[in-house]
Amino acid sequence: MKTSFESKKFELLCVIVNFGCGSKIIKCAKQHGITGGTIFLGKGTNKNPILEFLELSEIRREIVLMAAEKSTAYTALEGINKKFGFVKPNHGIAISTSIMNIFGTKSSTSKNIAESRGVESSMYNLIFVVVDRGKAELAVEAANKAGSRGATIINTRGSGIHETSKLFAMEIEPEKEIVLIISQKDLTESIAASIRDHLEIDKPGNGVMFIQEVNKTYGLY
Repeated sequence: MKTSFESKKFELLCVIVNFGCGSKIIKCAKQHGITGGTIFLGKGTNKNPILEFLELSEIRREIVLMAAEKSTAYTALEGINKKFGFVKPNHGIAISTSIMNIFGTKSSTSKNIAESRGVESSMYNLIFVVVDRGKAELAVEAANKAGSRGATIINTRGSGIHETSKLFAMEIEPEKEIVLIISQKDLTESIAASIRDHLEIDKPGNGVMFIQEVNKTYGLY
C-alpha cells in the first residue's frame, strides 16, 4: 500500500528572471507554501540589434529551481505570475515539469511517485543540453537553425578537478555549460536532431541531452 507521501504528485518549477530577482521569486514562493529553492546564474541568448551595438546582448539571468507537491507548486506559480507580471513581455518565464522520484527531503522515499500521473496536455517541451564550456553557443546556434527562438545558458561544474563520474557514458568534469531551451512540441524533434548532428552528441564525451514535457507555462509568447 502506498503511503500518503508516495501517492502525492510533485512538480519541479523553473523560473527564469533578470539578474537580482531570484531571491524575490523564492520569497514570494515561500509565501505560497514552498520551503526553498536554488538560484543559478545564467545568460539569455535572444539577440537585440541595439544591445549588440552597445555590446550588451548577453543579458544576465537567474534561474530558480524549486520543488513542491503539485497543488502547492501550481498555487505558487499563480502567485509568482501575478506578482511579477509574466503576462508582460520580458518580465520572466516560469514553467513546471513532473518529478518522478524525489530524494533528500525529510519525508523522502526511493519509490516512484504517482505511477499514473494524468499530466495535462502541454504545447511545450524543455530541452536540457550539457556540454563542455565554450560549446553552449554552438548548441544554441544549431537549435536556432531548427526554429528555436532562444535559450538560457548556465555555467556549471562537474564532479571535481581530480575525480570524474559517469553520466550516460560521459565523463563529467569541471567547466560545463547547461543549455535550457523551451520548445514548441512540433519543433522539439527537429531542434533535438539539429543539436545532435552539429555537436555529435551521440559520440561518447560530447555531451548529454534530455527532454521533459512542460505542464504549465507563464511568460512565453
